[in-house]
Amino acid sequence: MTDLAIKGGSKTICHNFKLYNTIGNNEIKSVTKVLKSGVLSPYLGAWNNIPNIGSFYGGKKVNEFENYIKSYFSVKHAITVNSWTSGLITAIGSLDIEPGDEIIVSTWTMCATATAIINWMAVPVFADINKDTFNIDPKSIVKNITNKTRAIVAPDIFGQSTEIDEIKKIAKQKKIKIISDSAQSIASKYKNKFSGTLVDIGGFSLNYHKHIQTGEGGILITNSDRLAQRMRLIRNHGEAVVYDKKVKKINNIIGYNFRMGEIEAAIGIEQLKKLESIVKSNQQKAELLNRGLSNLKGLKTPIVCKYNSHVYYYYAMLVDQKITKVHRDKIYNALIAEGVPLFKNYTLVHLLPMYQRKIAFGNKGYPWVKNVYKGNVSYKKGICPVAENINENQYLGLPMCNYNFTRKDIQLIIKAFKKVWKNIYKL
Repeated sequence: MTDLAIKGGSKTICHNFKLYNTIGNNEIKSVTKVLKSGVLSPYLGAWNNIPNIGSFYGGKKVNEFENYIKSYFSVKHAITVNSWTSGLITAIGSLDIEPGDEIIVSTWTMCATATAIINWMAVPVFADINKDTFNIDPKSIVKNITNKTRAIVAPDIFGQSTEIDEIKKIAKQKKIKIISDSAQSIASKYKNKFSGTLVDIGGFSLNYHKHIQTGEGGILITNSDRLAQRMRLIRNHGEAVVYDKKVKKINNIIGYNFRMGEIEAAIGIEQLKKLESIVKSNQQKAELLNRGLSNLKGLKTPIVCKYNSHVYYYYAMLVDQKITKVHRDKIYNALIAEGVPLFKNYTLVHLLPMYQRKIAFGNKGYPWVKNVYKGNVSYKKGICPVAENINENQYLGLPMCNYNFTRKDIQLIIKAFKKVWKNIYKL
């Protein structure tokens, strides 16, 4: 325990919290039916639909899940994949990206968001974040656009949408595409429309610590027939069907096995039925936290932007040490000592070794070598000052989808915060 935690003189407030689990009897029954059928995945890596054998488009449960997704999110196309990393690779490949093209992405995101760009021999250009939302800053996007920019990948971090109208204005002026990485923000809304549905391609993660899960899995959504076709090709060995008249362009359809199985789809169907109630529960818990923590001097609770709803994948806070006179790390250590399950750092992707050394494929620096990339992108520390400062000095994140917090748990967390804050101002 730290000095801050000891100073109050009482034992640790919080105890072990139950892990987040949304799997119930309906999922078990649905999976059991799939197992009894013996058909766990009827995909064929060929442009065929053979009765009782298989299909290029997957099985009954996959198609049922995709139809359910289309209806739920009011989109024309839904393409399921075996992970959201696969989804990002698929989405970027569908955009006719050339080796050496630049794609702008936030540095405050999971590494796969940028690695998916590298996968197509394109070059990530990292933009800074909005200090209030942790989402990509449109002003930083503008600063980073060059004549090589072909797309923007905008992660909807922690549970709310980016400033999508501003980003769409930028993209329209420059004639570039937008992908919404809504892995953490499924069912959040911008102007009463679901995040991910307002751009060229959107998508969600279904791994075990998201709002809904299939163990591993992902969902791609689009209203473009052309992009949907290309994504389905990339998902399932597209190079094997290039001779078919349906395939007009054969670039970037080197395919993968990114296919979702029938078991995962069966789970996904049941999980999607629970999404609304899960989001509502998270919002209620966040409101309790807001009421309990908003009066703590030097602690900034989450800001929900105008036109947005927030689904609270994380309850993300900022410490203002100009007010507290205590560094975030000491506060973090004291809260951890009280049993509060917090994170104090996030991945700043531009600082990862791959980008610092500019080497991904082989040993010669691909894709940054001159015969591929004609630009001059920098990944030096300091290019994203807002994100770097917040990460080093201010950020505290409570993972709302890692634990099944009860109302009593939330009150214990609030009590722990108040105890630590009381100790801060006694120092």
